[in-house]
Amino acid sequence: MTANSSTQSHEAEPHSKNMFKSIVDALDAFRKFSRLYAFVGMVVGSLSSSLLAVDNLSELYPTFFNGFIQCMTAYFFMHMYIVGINQLADLEIDKINKPYLPLASGHYSFRNGIIIITSFLLTSVGIGWLIGSKTLLWTLFASFILMTGYSVDLPFLRWKKSTITSVMSNVISMVISFNLGPFFHMKTHVLKKAAVFPRSLVYAVVVMSIFYAVIALSKDIPDIEGDKIAGLQTLVVHLGPKKVFWFCVSLLEMACGAAILIGASSPVLWSKVFVVLAHVIMAIFVRYRATLVDISSKDSLQDFYMLIFQ
Repeated sequence: MTANSSTQSHEAEPHSKNMFKSIVDALDAFRKFSRLYAFVGMVVGSLSSSLLAVDNLSELYPTFFNGFIQCMTAYFFMHMYIVGINQLADLEIDKINKPYLPLASGHYSFRNGIIIITSFLLTSVGIGWLIGSKTLLWTLFASFILMTGYSVDLPFLRWKKSTITSVMSNVISMVISFNLGPFFHMKTHVLKKAAVFPRSLVYAVVVMSIFYAVIALSKDIPDIEGDKIAGLQTLVVHLGPKKVFWFCVSLLEMACGAAILIGASSPVLWSKVFVVLAHVIMAIFVRYRATLVDISSKDSLQDFYMLIFQ
């Protein structure tokens, strides 16, 4: 009896280890698939825009935060659809540029990828429908159209083939998702106020549009090898990584310069000092960090891209 118990114990131990490893591998594959760093950036940007809808601190009650969490829940599933459709469309390219992604590595099958992204899309729209915010639904619909058109290879689509359409679709989608959508959702649906377009929102859209253009351009720099083979006519393919890299750095500094001018025009002294000082420091840091990048190294370029995204 003791011998049988010992044998069963030894048999159960490897089984438990295999099960634990399978769970860890599944979570790691989901992490790679989900590109959560991009969603974190969306949450931060959306929260900043949502706060612009608040006229006084007394409006920061639980209803505001509940409304924001509902919005982010719908956004999360749409984000998962967007990263998924892009990975399905770029399957062959990712085998060269990002072989660690679960679809490119074969961890997820193409069929399972389709099932996964369809489920995420329907869940996102379903949550938006249940919330009952027209602004949120239009935001989700716009993100779906723009990023599907950016990714899928169908007539008049696959906008990532051209630098102009690639940057435009990314910038417009991010302005809608990060700035306009959250602001008007919180203003009209959560706070129950009339739709307005304040100067602060205009400034945010102008400055962040430059930043979004940098993200759209710089993400192609580490991917030049696969993009060349696939025939994508990105700016990096045309001009080379060095020129595009320093062009992106210049755009980032231009965005900081615009923010400095906007901050300097503020009638509130503490706001003026904080905004100007913060963006001066940011501009100096971006220039310094750019000088440390090894443009010939894919990993170094990817690290810089992750830095500016976060």
